[in-house]
Amino acid sequence: MELKRVVVTGLGALTPIGNTKDEYWNALLEGKSGAAPITYFDTEHFKTKFACELKDFNVTDFINRKDARKMDRFTQYAMVASDEAIADSKLDLETVNKLRVGVIWGAGIGGLETFQNEMINYCEGNGAPRFNPFFIPKMIADIAPGNISIKNGFMGPNYTTVSACASSANAMIDALNYIRLGHCDVIVTGGSEAAVTISGMGGFNAMHALSTNNEDPQGASKPFDANRDGFVLGEGAGAIVLESYEHAKARGAKIYAELIGGGLSSDAYHMTAPHPEGIGVMAVMRNCLENAGLKPEDVDHINTHGTSTPLGDVAELKAISEVFGDHAKNININSTKSMTGHLLGAAGAIESISAILAIQNGIVPATINHKTADENIDPSLNLTLNKPQKRDIRVAMSNTFGFGGHNACVVFRKLD
Repeated sequence: MELKRVVVTGLGALTPIGNTKDEYWNALLEGKSGAAPITYFDTEHFKTKFACELKDFNVTDFINRKDARKMDRFTQYAMVASDEAIADSKLDLETVNKLRVGVIWGAGIGGLETFQNEMINYCEGNGAPRFNPFFIPKMIADIAPGNISIKNGFMGPNYTTVSACASSANAMIDALNYIRLGHCDVIVTGGSEAAVTISGMGGFNAMHALSTNNEDPQGASKPFDANRDGFVLGEGAGAIVLESYEHAKARGAKIYAELIGGGLSSDAYHMTAPHPEGIGVMAVMRNCLENAGLKPEDVDHINTHGTSTPLGDVAELKAISEVFGDHAKNININSTKSMTGHLLGAAGAIESISAILAIQNGIVPATINHKTADENIDPSLNLTLNKPQKRDIRVAMSNTFGFGGHNACVVFRKLD
């Protein structure tokens, strides 16, 4: 069976450094950090008092108040980003065959704030079972694609992938395969997360996963730096409209890039720590290359998982050196988490958008906040430190890894 080609025709981004795809991209090139003191709740008793929250975002600018109250923030974010991506794709919702348009979305946690607040209300009510009638539909992780499909009338495949921080990359890979196999013409994919909450910050602090650099929030996310001390939590959404090449060409769509492959693997090692030798990470990148029909020397750019954790950054870079050999030093490697923080289930989506726009614009955003070299990291690797670098990029890869050992990798190519 001949597989269909799959292309990117629409992008939408709601991030801590920009509330549209253009704002997001410009902020990446400016090296802007989204980290700041938390405004959503009192952090007096928290080890970490900062995060990458959205800025100047008012949901009622996009969704009427009555509908917004029925949604957790992670669903609100999904609606806003997907609306932008659909509009950007110029898909004609009046004429498209909606039976062949799906929504496959990623969320690592889902309605965390909704669950948290309902439990607080229950406990403060002395055990009286007074729950919001929208508690369950606001909380469940699959409600985001459900709402996107209901709003737009999309009747194709509709579900959420949940694989922690690999969730939205998993969603993109599933979407790629549905279109490749001819089951759909168009799929809206991506991911959203809204874990900057009392329980989210408290839980990650209890794991000692977060940076505690409260004196310098904007400098706290520093992937590959010798003094990194944990990730910075972010929030938001990224949306990508994927379409078969034939369908996009027939309607004269603008095409950003081609999604040519995806890979999956598992570390099978530890709940939260990466395999120290990066075995699962090597496997996922090799799987991705094979799936895309690429050789290692074809890759020009990798947006790494690069969370700014002591173990994870080293393991990923070791895996890249092993998989790509001598060519590794010719690849522009970066971590945009240095600016956005870690958007958990939405990370793969917004980082793929960065990779797609890097291909389109011929420039790789920097890994900011790097000051001190880590002796455990190969100095020959080009980590795109502190300044963006211009480059003709034909092939760009994006890595995402999640708690539980879930690994996902996607690769995009400039359209021939």
